[in-house]
Amino acid sequence: MNMFDLTGKVAVVTGGNGGIGLGMARGLAGAGASVVLAGRNAAKGARAATELGGGTVFVKTDVTRKSDCEALVAEAVRRFGRLDILVNNAGTAIRGKPQDYSEAQWHTVLDTNLTSIFLMCQAAYPEMVKAGGGKIINIGSMMSLFGAPFAVPYAASKGGVAQVTKALATAWAGEKIQVNAVLPGWIDTELTQGARADVVGLTESVVARTPAGRWGVPDDLAGIAVFLAAPASDFVTGTAIPCDGGYSVRG
Repeated sequence: MNMFDLTGKVAVVTGGNGGIGLGMARGLAGAGASVVLAGRNAAKGARAATELGGGTVFVKTDVTRKSDCEALVAEAVRRFGRLDILVNNAGTAIRGKPQDYSEAQWHTVLDTNLTSIFLMCQAAYPEMVKAGGGKIINIGSMMSLFGAPFAVPYAASKGGVAQVTKALATAWAGEKIQVNAVLPGWIDTELTQGARADVVGLTESVVARTPAGRWGVPDDLAGIAVFLAAPASDFVTGTAIPCDGGYSVRG
């Protein structure tokens, strides 16, 4: 058995039309999986699906809506007959001072980054049970570990991702569903480009702290996605694995 072969497996990647999600989707597709990309920007999603080629499709989805999450899983099963892998990557950030956030902004970040993971996992669970098991990969952040003065709702949501991952892992391990989190470091995406513009000195401070000496790129997440989606990780569950060039271990 090739421990990293995903031939015949079906993956859903939320927020898969760009950034980290697309980087992970490239890895999964390259290992043989059929991939369903999900996001709110249909034009961007169509371009991403065309780029990946093969059996890749895009489904317009708002993961903050339970009905959309259920429809996404149903469409993946309709297209490919099963669901084996779920990558919960959809996310957003609103930067600001803690005292200035509105209640609506707080809920926007928490609903997009955390509640959506729970809704997607609920939708995927029955299909993974039917398939005899599955792999769920939740995307956390360095903010699952650290605080930041300009990202209180984001940090709260990503801390929650780590804990939801542990709880689901314990709940579903007996059904051969492994649930793990990936904690990306500072990755060069549309989302972080906004932070680099807003936070003075961020680009330089990240490079200075990162032993690898650079910002990450989305394709740096492809390998960890394949590992956590493949038979190679069948005895790995409930973990939160940094993929950060050493950022989180530097004193």
